[in-house]
Parts: sequence; C-alpha cells; structure tokens
Amino acid sequence: MASANTLLKLCLGAGALLAGAGIGYYYGVFLPGQAIRETVAAGEERQAKAAERQAAFARTQAAKAQREQAAQQRYQSCLGSVELTYSDRWSAACRTQHARQQAAFEDCADDWFRTREGCAREFPVEPDQGCALPGAIGNRLAAARDAAKGQCLGELQGGM
Repeated sequence: MASANTLLKLCLGAGALLAGAGIGYYYGVFLPGQAIRETVAAGEERQAKAAERQAAFARTQAAKAQREQAAQQRYQSCLGSVELTYSDRWSAACRTQHARQQAAFEDCADDWFRTREGCAREFPVEPDQGCALPGAIGNRLAAARDAAKGQCLGELQGGM
C-alpha cells in the first residue's frame, strides 16, 4: 500500500505539474501570441486602409490635374479661335477699305481734267492685307477681341 500511496502522490504531483504547465503555457505563450497576431492583423488592416485612402487621393489628384489640363487646352483653343477671328475681321476690313479706296481712285482717274499721279496723291490706295485701319474700326475690332478673350477666361474659370 505504501507504494500505491507513493504512486498516487507522484501521479497527483505530475498531474498538478502538467496542469500548471498547461495554464502557464496558455497565459505565458498562447495569449500573448494571440494578442500579437491580433495587433499585427489590426496594423495590417490600418495600413491597407491608409494605402487605399492614399490611392484614392492620388486618383482624385490625377483626375483633377487631367480636368485642369483639358480646361487649359480648351482655353488655349478658345484664344486661338479669338485671334484667328480678329485677324480675319481685320483682313476683311482691309479688303473693304482697299476696294473703297480703289473705287475712289478709279473715279478720280476717270476724270479728264485730272492726272493719275494727282489722283494717287489725293486718293492713296492701301494694300488689301495688313493695312492701317481708321482708329474707330481698329478699336471696335480690338474691343470685340478683348470681350471674346474675357468669355474664354470666364469659361476657363467656370470649368475649373
């Protein structure tokens, strides 16, 4: 019986030791490891969300830059159109002025009592391209050009 008691005591001691080791492992190794894994998973999730926010911000900035570039191109196109229209109107006014001056010269030259040289001095004929227009006509064309440029600028600012 003594050996049974000793054996029982040894088994109880070994069971208590194993139970203590299990509890120690649970609290000393398993739970801290699980907390570390949860912390790491939460950190990775935060990093993934931050990366997504950063990617969304980059996409937003790229779209904004693209819209601004498109607006700038539309503005430059509008200004080009305005300058072309201004140039065309100036040329048309020069052609009209040239035709008027040419008609006045021809009327003078058809007069029997006048010389062509005298008519040329009295009724000079400017070229039909790149002429100097009277101030009122030039100012009107310039004002129309400036107003059109203002509209282009308004469209640029409205588009942005």
